[in-house]
Amino acid sequence: MKINFTMKKRSKFIIRLMILIGVLCHTSNICMAQNSKLTTITLRVKNEAIENVFKEIEKNGKYNFFYDPLVINKVNPVTFDVKNASLQEILKIIEKQTGLSFQQRDNTISVTKKKESDIPATKTQNIIQIKGNIKDKKGEPIIGASIRVKNSDIGTISDIDGNFTLSKVPENSIIIASYVGYNSEELPIKNKKNFQIILSENTEELDEVVVVAYGTAKKSSFTGSAEVIKHDRIEKRIVADVSKAIEGTVAGVQSTSGSGQPGSGASMIIRGFGSISAANTPLYVVDGVPFDGTLNSINTNDIESITVLKDASAGALYGSRGANGVVMITTKRGGLENDKISVNLKANWGIASRAIPKYETVNEAEYMELAFEAYKNELIYTEGLDPAQAGIQAIEVMGGIAKGVLGYREEYNPFDMPLAQLIDPYTGKVNPNAKLKYHEDWKDELSNKNPLRQEYQLSVAGGSSKTNYMVSMGYLDEVGLLKTTEFERYSGRVNVDTQAKDWLKMGMNASFSQTTSNYNSASGSEVSNLWYTSQIMAPIYPVYEHNADGSLKLDANGNKIFDYGVNRIALSNSNAIALLYDDKEKSTKDNLSARTYVELVANDDKYGFLKGFSFTANLGLDYFNTHEMSYQNPYTGNAATISGSLTKAAQRQLSYTFNQLLTYKRDFGLHGFDILVGHEFYQLKQEYLAAQKTGFPFGGLYELAAAANLAAASSQTDKYAIESYLSRANYNYAQRYYVSASFRTDGSSRFYKTSRWGKFWSLGASWRISEEPFMAGVDWINNLTFKASFGSQGNDNIGSYYAYQSLYNMGLTNAIYNGAAINSLENRDLRWEKNENLNIGIEARLFNCFSLTAEFFNKHTKDLLLNMPKATSTGFNAYPANVGSMRNRGVDITASINIFNNRNFRWTLTAMGSHIRNKILKLADKPEIISGSNIFREGEAVNSFYLPISAGVDPLTGNQLYWVNHDENNNLVERYKTDDVTLTANSREVVGNRIPDLYGSITNDLAFKGFDLSILTTYSIGGEMLDGIYSSMMNVGYKGYVWHKNALRRWQKPGDITDVPKIMWDQQIRTTDQNLIDASYFAIKNITLGYTLPKKWTDKMKMQKIRFYASGDNLALFSHLKGMDPQYNFTGTVGYTYTPSRTISFGIDINF
Repeated sequence: MKINFTMKKRSKFIIRLMILIGVLCHTSNICMAQNSKLTTITLRVKNEAIENVFKEIEKNGKYNFFYDPLVINKVNPVTFDVKNASLQEILKIIEKQTGLSFQQRDNTISVTKKKESDIPATKTQNIIQIKGNIKDKKGEPIIGASIRVKNSDIGTISDIDGNFTLSKVPENSIIIASYVGYNSEELPIKNKKNFQIILSENTEELDEVVVVAYGTAKKSSFTGSAEVIKHDRIEKRIVADVSKAIEGTVAGVQSTSGSGQPGSGASMIIRGFGSISAANTPLYVVDGVPFDGTLNSINTNDIESITVLKDASAGALYGSRGANGVVMITTKRGGLENDKISVNLKANWGIASRAIPKYETVNEAEYMELAFEAYKNELIYTEGLDPAQAGIQAIEVMGGIAKGVLGYREEYNPFDMPLAQLIDPYTGKVNPNAKLKYHEDWKDELSNKNPLRQEYQLSVAGGSSKTNYMVSMGYLDEVGLLKTTEFERYSGRVNVDTQAKDWLKMGMNASFSQTTSNYNSASGSEVSNLWYTSQIMAPIYPVYEHNADGSLKLDANGNKIFDYGVNRIALSNSNAIALLYDDKEKSTKDNLSARTYVELVANDDKYGFLKGFSFTANLGLDYFNTHEMSYQNPYTGNAATISGSLTKAAQRQLSYTFNQLLTYKRDFGLHGFDILVGHEFYQLKQEYLAAQKTGFPFGGLYELAAAANLAAASSQTDKYAIESYLSRANYNYAQRYYVSASFRTDGSSRFYKTSRWGKFWSLGASWRISEEPFMAGVDWINNLTFKASFGSQGNDNIGSYYAYQSLYNMGLTNAIYNGAAINSLENRDLRWEKNENLNIGIEARLFNCFSLTAEFFNKHTKDLLLNMPKATSTGFNAYPANVGSMRNRGVDITASINIFNNRNFRWTLTAMGSHIRNKILKLADKPEIISGSNIFREGEAVNSFYLPISAGVDPLTGNQLYWVNHDENNNLVERYKTDDVTLTANSREVVGNRIPDLYGSITNDLAFKGFDLSILTTYSIGGEMLDGIYSSMMNVGYKGYVWHKNALRRWQKPGDITDVPKIMWDQQIRTTDQNLIDASYFAIKNITLGYTLPKKWTDKMKMQKIRFYASGDNLALFSHLKGMDPQYNFTGTVGYTYTPSRTISFGIDINF
């Protein structure tokens, strides 16, 4: 496909230039890092306020200045020009021009005004020593606080317990206590020798900085909806894929449990369904650039924070890809800690087990009784036999070859007596004297016992005043619950940033990982799908062959022999567990992700009118190369009839994003401006090649050359591109009133040229009420902010790169002649799906211990993308179209309280809750679209269940009854009961959906001395599930399949009152509202207990920190049906798939 974007040609030269600059930057960073100990400062100022000079020195040298604003505001501006000067040289220059005095301890510099006249001679004033302790309002000691004598160079810093001592202090002087993030206190001595000082927090200085679209912002000033997950919370989850670590940490985010396949992730939606058939998944952004790799290639230990953008004001700048929310991942950066290089080593070992318990199914005796009853009822109600005669004949049929479940000569009778003696033909009960000859559970046989998970991580971070770096290496090996499945990852990352000049900053991030996965891709009712065969197999069928006495048969080498069920009525001539060893599936993926940037900054008066401007060019690329192999042996299983099969596939994908951003950011008195304009180009290219051959001479050959027949060969190339122009303007007045606006226009290759460009925008405002003068005396309100935003976002992810085009299938060959047929219809009018998003919220911090965030949202999706059904007679079942609109409306609430917060014990409780309601507002010219047991109807929620209504079980006949309102001629009549299944087709009703009434999480974080404990639980209240696995075990349609335990309460004789119909083979029972199960659940997602060794111990070992910890992930799930996974998906159904796993692990975290 041809993409006519003007940027494409120009970008090739610029990209090459950016790569060259990145390489040069990386080279220069290495050189600069070698001089990390030589901290020098280059600074030129002219008539500059001394406070601004201090900020420039702090920025260049990582120093902290402490001073009284009233003192330095009276100091004259300074002028000097130094190059590569030391800190002491600069301080002497300032001292001469201002008369200020400086005292330095480590990186802390106390600033005072020194005047001889202010310090009386010691001859006339007594000199004393004072002591004291400094704490915050919570009673916690403040470490490293500055305590100094006003207008002197006498000062000190508080120790680890908050204690301090000052000597040679004039008895009538004043001391000043200060610390970053706290309001300073001035205290007259007045002959007092002991001080207990309490500092109050400065909420503005402590304000959290969040990563947002194309930059950062203070959370208190941010007009949109964003939540930050910090690295300590992420690292508590023992997962290979970061998507599984987000659950329960952000209000409004729903997650699935995810597959138990090692290395797999979870699906996520933010604030409900954003679309019907287009993608609902959020956009992932890594270090400022949209990410196209696989999330399991990212080492979670490399992540510094995750920011989730939930509304239009937060995500509109991502335009076409931000409609379903944005997940921004920021990796760790370098930097010196206490002028030292930081070295961190982590190791973790764990074992896995099932997180979801097994369904409760019948045992061997119960199965035999139910099977007999099914045969007997079939003879009575289908063939009209007398009940007494039917029981005797049922024994014969049950033990026969044609319809029996016991195989040839009752080889699958697990009891030590023949069938004729085993079951009483009149009562249907198993002889109590019968004993089992063998017992084998297929679900247990397919599982590894305590599979091992091990992970190791080494990282080094450091730098100088100019250059910072972070290097990490990691290894993960995760053995799966299912035998032969495994995930292995090698990873490495290098992040480097350098301030090459005061006007030039450059950086480069690069990560590489190789992942190898052994897996089982079989799905649905395929024989090789272990999760299907092990679940439905009746308990009488063994995994291995047995002798007549029940003992195991062994081969010549003493190994157990798999039973392939030659005479088994269910899944004959197969053994899925054997296929685990005979078949093989493997995937190896090389992942490279790189980001590089150049930033030109003019933050000095010397740049004149350019001061405040900055220009940044970012280039990011994601590349992966995948090799996959799928082998099926020539002896048994799906490929036995074609003498085996081997498929090999290779995929190469490269995507890059190149943007150029011009920013103007300046304050003029009480007015603050932050303006951004930019351009961005994104392109993706995928190449795929695969071939399949069959006909192997023998098993164990994994190369195509060994096979005789070429069964298939194919290749494919896909391209996709977006060009964008974007802008944003933020304004604030007095750090109290904030207004923001953004606009972006995107052109997507997924649409025809006349519909290609979409326009997206947002407006937002916030008001910090707590900063108003009338709130000055309200000490118990630390922060109170009201905010509102509205905007539009787009979605072009409709499942095809070429949805608007008419495509042909070229694979319809006839001998040596080519053949083709049209397989999709053209729709040039196909256009963007758009979300209009309203968000109104309030944020509060009360009593310095309670935080609350409450937000109302209304997300209106227009021009819904959907495959519209079409009459089959046209040759097509559906075509893509914009069909209507949908609304998601709800509330997100997050509340956190510090229950205890003192030196020895801290306890923080955080609760999150979300309520959402979904409604389809319009579906073009069709009021409803029915899909199986679901319906899309105007006025109803997406994926609503559309089922007949159960009228219970007829006590007389044991038949399932239904409420219907149509007769045999499909005429609408008054509602009545019937057991005629055929009449239910036109008498279905909307009976619920999966969307919960309330969902969220509860987190407890506790710390006692060196111990820390974190407990994360999640919950969901309301919603319905349609568990097809459970339903199939309640109404067994095939002989040899298992029943659920609840089938034991079935109807057996006239007069029985029950909700389970009589047992019969192959009876038609329609799925009804009675099959819906309450989807509510409560889950203990993670418990982590850690212990950090005392500092006095680690100091002796020349280490900074040592922490031991134990963690349990996916520990317990409480739901309405044992075995059901209520988090399987967002639509309320389940499938025969890899069960989620529980992990118990132990680890150590060492900082050198």
